Order: sequence, then structure tokens, then C-alpha cells
Amino acid sequence: MIEVWTWPTPNGIKVHIALEELGLPHVIKPVDIGAGEQFSPEFLAITPNHRIPAIVDPDGPGGPLRLFESGAILLYLSEKAAGRLVPADAAGRYACLQWLMFQMGGVGPMFGQYNHFAVYAPEKIEYAITRYSNEVRRLHGVLEKRLAEADYLAGPEYSIADIATFPWIRNPDRRGVDLADYPSVKRWHDRVAERPGVQRGLLILADKQRSGPMTDAQKENLFGATQFGRR
Repeated sequence: MIEVWTWPTPNGIKVHIALEELGLPHVIKPVDIGAGEQFSPEFLAITPNHRIPAIVDPDGPGGPLRLFESGAILLYLSEKAAGRLVPADAAGRYACLQWLMFQMGGVGPMFGQYNHFAVYAPEKIEYAITRYSNEVRRLHGVLEKRLAEADYLAGPEYSIADIATFPWIRNPDRRGVDLADYPSVKRWHDRVAERPGVQRGLLILADKQRSGPMTDAQKENLFGATQFGRR
């Protein structure tokens, strides 16, 4: 059974959804990143990057497999499930990989930077907030163009590219975005949100979602000097 070391952030949620969509047996190992559990020796033995998610598959290829980086995990889970959620034809596969990398290199980092500077930074730097706000909207525009011509990011088939992107498009008000301005993205978002596997994935660790302002200790564990120490 696959161990899933995770927390209900967008990067954790994408793996939760993939596991539910694929029906792969798994056990959840919560890693409370606000409490600093990502720095524990137990977690660092799985990933040197002290970021969730990570998995341990005792039945991996050639023996137990430890794997971090959510994009790599999605690809692995697809292959473990006989290639499901990745198009079988070469063109579709590369379209899927293209949009998966778009999320990993663009949507996730840029949305994350906006969240940090607009919400969590101890001082509000207008240049940074404006820069990342503009980039969030630009990336929504890229998605809008693609989804105006295709049902899903890889084409006609739902894939891991959609799974990777969906958790970042949820809750658009947190980024000052109105999905009504991006009707094709909204149509896609609503269609994905209706999937039973997605709904089950969203329930995983849902009770651990933070509510209210962060404590000083949480801010230190997530943004302070603690994360930069060599381990």
C-alpha cells in the first residue's frame, strides 16, 4: 500500500485526487507543515527537499520506491495504474506532459508567489503584489485560450494535467480572480469539480485546513529562517 506523506495544500490535493481517481490503495501520513513536521528526520529520509507531498511505495519497480515532487508522483501513479489518466497516443501524451509542466513551472510557483506577497509577507510590497497579480491573470488567460478549444488541457480526455491544475484554480477569490472573466476556465473547473474522484480527494485531510490567521510559529516554519537550515 502506498504511503502518502502530505498536507491539504494544492500540491498535496492533486496527489489525493489522483489516488482516488485511479483507485490505488494508499494510506495517508499527515505532515503538518505549520507545526514544522516537514523537518522531522522521518520525513527527510523520504525527501531531502522537506516539501510535501512525497510517497513511499513498498511495491515499487525493483523494490521500495521513495518519490517526491508532485508532478513526478502523478506520472508514477499513472504508470502504476497501467497508464490511465495519460492519453495513449503520442501526441496526446506530449500535450498532457506539456500542460503538466505548465502547471509545475508556471501556475503553481506564480500563484504561490502572489499568495505570499499579497497575504503572508510582513510588509506589503506593491511592486511584488502587482507583478504576481498580473502574472496570475496572464496564466488564467493562457488556460482560457486552451480550454476554449479543448474540453480538457490535454485535449478531449481528462488527464493528470487537469488534476495538477485544478487545485490551484479552486478558490479564485483568494487571488482576486473572478472566473466569470474566464468562461472556458470556469466551465472546465466546474466539470472537474463534479467528478466523484475529485470530490473524494478534496475530503482527504479537509479537517486539517487552516482557518484564521497564522501563528508566529507557523509563519516561522513556513517562511522563516528554519526552512533554510542545512539538514
